[in-house]
Amino acid sequence: MIVRTLESSAWPTYRDLRLRALAESPDAFGSTLAAEQGSSAEEWIARLSNGTSSGLDLPLIGEVDRKAAGLAWAKVDASNTSLVNIYQMWVAPEFRRQGLGRMLLRAAIEWARARRAHSIHLKATCGDTPAMRLYAQEGFKPVGQSGPLRPGYPVLAQPLRLQLN
Repeated sequence: MIVRTLESSAWPTYRDLRLRALAESPDAFGSTLAAEQGSSAEEWIARLSNGTSSGLDLPLIGEVDRKAAGLAWAKVDASNTSLVNIYQMWVAPEFRRQGLGRMLLRAAIEWARARRAHSIHLKATCGDTPAMRLYAQEGFKPVGQSGPLRPGYPVLAQPLRLQLN
């Protein structure tokens, strides 16, 4: 298993993984498959290119035996540069329980530490889920109130924070 930064030329792999994640785990993301599957190649290229060149984003891919198996995206908060947000955390079902999610998360945490961030924030669907257990094991704590995953959607998400200092 390896975790590496996605390069802008890998947009088809990123697109395919992202759409698969949204289809397989619709209750885990703020976006939806319907919202993203209509994006053009140019939009996918721009999204990944902007992320890889900004210096404020870390788009990650996890691979198992050279197969794309998971994603995570860390991003410095636009209004508070001491804060890093993690989005799009997902591992394909056939590769779960092998430690890839932990590797993706730790790569994002190390990047945030190298940037001297004070904390990392993310949201996870409420409940006793493998994702929530992973985040708790890595030191994330609930912060604030849970709220709808998306506007008007009944599934709740809990904000979590990892204090780095």
